[in-house]
Amino acid sequence: MRTDGFLLLALLACNATAGETVRRDSILMQAHRAGWQEVRSKADGNARVEYTYNDRSHGDHITATWSLDSSGIPLKYESSGVDYMKAPVAEHFSLHDGVANWENTGERGQRTLSASAFYMPANPPPEFYGVLARALLKAPDHRLALLPEGLASITTEGSIASTDNGKPAKWTQYQITGLSFMPRSVWLDESGATAAVASTWLSTIAPGHEREVENLLEAQDDTNRIWFAHAAARLTHAPKGDLVIRNARLFDPRDLSVTANTSVLIRGERIVRIAQDAEFQPRADAEIIEANGRFLMPGLWDNHQHFDEVDGMLDIANGVTSARDLANDTGVFLKRMARFDDGSEIGPRVLKAGIIDGTGPNAVPVGKFADSAEEAIRAVDWYADHGYVQIKVYMSLKPQLVPVIADRAHARGLRLSGHVPAFMSARQFIEAGADEIQHFNYVELNFLYPRVRETTLLSERFIKVAEHARDFPPDKPAVRDFIEFLKRHRTVLDPTMGLLEARLAGSPKQITPGVENVAYRFPQEVRRSLIGGAYEVPKGHEEAYRAAILSMLRLLKALYDAGVVIVPGTDALAGYMLHHELALYVRAGIAPAQVLRMATLTSAQVMGVERDLGVIAAGKYADMILIDGDPARDIDDLKKISTVIKGGKVFDPRAIENSLGIAPMK
Repeated sequence: MRTDGFLLLALLACNATAGETVRRDSILMQAHRAGWQEVRSKADGNARVEYTYNDRSHGDHITATWSLDSSGIPLKYESSGVDYMKAPVAEHFSLHDGVANWENTGERGQRTLSASAFYMPANPPPEFYGVLARALLKAPDHRLALLPEGLASITTEGSIASTDNGKPAKWTQYQITGLSFMPRSVWLDESGATAAVASTWLSTIAPGHEREVENLLEAQDDTNRIWFAHAAARLTHAPKGDLVIRNARLFDPRDLSVTANTSVLIRGERIVRIAQDAEFQPRADAEIIEANGRFLMPGLWDNHQHFDEVDGMLDIANGVTSARDLANDTGVFLKRMARFDDGSEIGPRVLKAGIIDGTGPNAVPVGKFADSAEEAIRAVDWYADHGYVQIKVYMSLKPQLVPVIADRAHARGLRLSGHVPAFMSARQFIEAGADEIQHFNYVELNFLYPRVRETTLLSERFIKVAEHARDFPPDKPAVRDFIEFLKRHRTVLDPTMGLLEARLAGSPKQITPGVENVAYRFPQEVRRSLIGGAYEVPKGHEEAYRAAILSMLRLLKALYDAGVVIVPGTDALAGYMLHHELALYVRAGIAPAQVLRMATLTSAQVMGVERDLGVIAAGKYADMILIDGDPARDIDDLKKISTVIKGGKVFDPRAIENSLGIAPMK
């Protein structure tokens, strides 16, 4: 690999213009090559970068040019291309005579500057993080104001040994604070050139060094582990003795009752007693939380996550105390789960689902791969041996392997769920042994089968659904028959309606539906990442797209009314999007109290952990949330969580948000 990289560099150098250097980086998704970044730069700070990758028919393709002053501050930036959802993007920035002007998909502004400020593009290629790192290293106190807003700083976090042309070399890890919820790592070589920008999902790395990504991620995780541990120590309160919540209005998802004047005694990580206030006298040394009539309910579940970075902290800040991870790496992720469990990183209880896919151009770039029965069985056994409780299959898996995986998973005590593999209907998937379906579009695709079969293509698995969802109302005979089929097979649905709304009913130029009223509080880079996330509506299909989500919500309500089990999950922004997911269920016509039951007791029952979770009752884990409102009547009151308790440890949501650079609510 390294030899090929050096050969490529030599070939590119032959094509470079005078005074220009050329580097063609690799883009890796996990360990799989997904694209490239070509950097053409000159000593005067001018550069041209083309950046492209493919993630199952998604992925950015950006061409950008820029010029810098002697301190590395951008004087001009121009880019065009498509974003992750393949929607067109263009960006323009200029700094002339102290006046900065910028325009991109979601912003347009002008500012007269009295001091240096660094413009950070909305859709930058990875190389631009290296540009920012070098500018920060030159800046006084290693700090720079950002445009359109914010303040960035940089610290040095150690180095690793590498080689260049067979000679020993050193790459240094820098962390930039001020862009996102947590510091972002950038690796520079000894000359100051960008060596890598790595994450557990997508990494950009200098050619010939692809095999070193794992070492970079391990080093970054070591750095982040310290950051998370400091945050956990500051933000976690562990009572020294008994903890008593007094004068609460207790919600019980078993019968949907709300009982006022209730006390809850917690000792260690479990609930010891539930009693009326007048009937309970706590110990003299007990710590008391005066609920003052606030709503007390079990902690929420998010049944569809892929944990990374600060997702665990965002979950706890939003009352999510239990979750499922439905596909992740098997290195950093497992270490993170161990930290959640021992309290050195803030996060919910997590049940792990391991993913299995077949090989192919649109295979998911994570997990285990199986093209034969023997490979499938080995993959199931690996997950079972490593504490996973569920298998999730993906779209490139051969349909004939589903019953093989189902039988082995069930024999090992694991559930089976997934995206319905291509060339297979949802009905066939369930008949082959699946217990659960992820994403509501696969319910809709059942009615389009066999017309729509090649669902590894986004045009088939999403666009066709948007065009035809309104064609399948709940009273249609084929739809009624499938609803009865799902009920008879006790199939569970993980619909991720918020994700589908974002993709089919959102806009490439607007904030993702559901977080419009909270995005303004987030750091700049996070807020910008929430713009878009939608497919462009093909001309002539506007009415069908508008009707798609409403049609799916009507079908969701019919499924619920028929007794089909639904567990809420997001596959999107942790914590905040779960509140919106639940609000969509209410919008579909399901009563708020019943939705709360889905997000607590029902989720625990589906995952077989109702002995410990899902209800506030004696003997169960002390996982609960206090709310300044009544979400059993108004689901939007979930946004008013004042206290979160997980395993008897107490968290202040506002303090967690503040530690992540999230501004207070207005």
